[in-house]
Amino acid sequence: MKVSLFITCVCDMFSPEVGKDTLELLEKVGCEVDFPVAQTCCGQPAFNSGYTKEAKQGMIQMMKAFEDSEYIVGPSGSCVGMIKEYPKIFKEGDDWHERAVETANKAYEITQFLVDVMQVTDLKSNFTGRVTYHPSCHMTRILGVKEAPRILMEQVKGLELVELKNKEMCCGFGGTFAVKNDIISREMVIEKSFHVSETKADYLVGGDMGCLMNIGGRMSREGKDMKVVHITEILNA
Repeated sequence: MKVSLFITCVCDMFSPEVGKDTLELLEKVGCEVDFPVAQTCCGQPAFNSGYTKEAKQGMIQMMKAFEDSEYIVGPSGSCVGMIKEYPKIFKEGDDWHERAVETANKAYEITQFLVDVMQVTDLKSNFTGRVTYHPSCHMTRILGVKEAPRILMEQVKGLELVELKNKEMCCGFGGTFAVKNDIISREMVIEKSFHVSETKADYLVGGDMGCLMNIGGRMSREGKDMKVVHITEILNA
């Protein structure tokens, strides 16, 4: 099975190891992986800020970059969720509507792809530690990926999964929301940090680096030393 890796801006600039883990996981389950170098931002920051015309330019570039891909797999529920929205942005009658539908239909978040497409629930991973999982808003509510991360983590040998209280509550990041509504965002992440600390876990795990950077940054400023890792690091252990 041929898969194209969609790295996402945040992982590309701040967490390249997430891309490496994603690649290795895909190869582990027998996928042939390529990396279209023409890929760019999915368009989410501009679109969410109301710059639809400008966002469409990046979206069109993404559709061109992944035109020949069989599957598009990325380590971010938020960014993949944005691609899934392309057909609503390039509406019927738009010259790019058909391409938008094709691109959206072959885009998957990494855990979603492993469980739903590859039918893999046990990666034979070994990771010792007490872990709590933050289900990001876009991943669960826009993309609809809720069970796949837990299914995979429950099979990791040595991992103890601890439930996070009020896990469905936003961490306050929300991309540009954290910039435009910084006071509200700060209070939201303070509450999230409190609940994460309550678990007494060794690791905070999630599927979106934006959320993890936000929560991890807050916890660091509070003097907490909990390790924050992307789920691919756990699954690739």
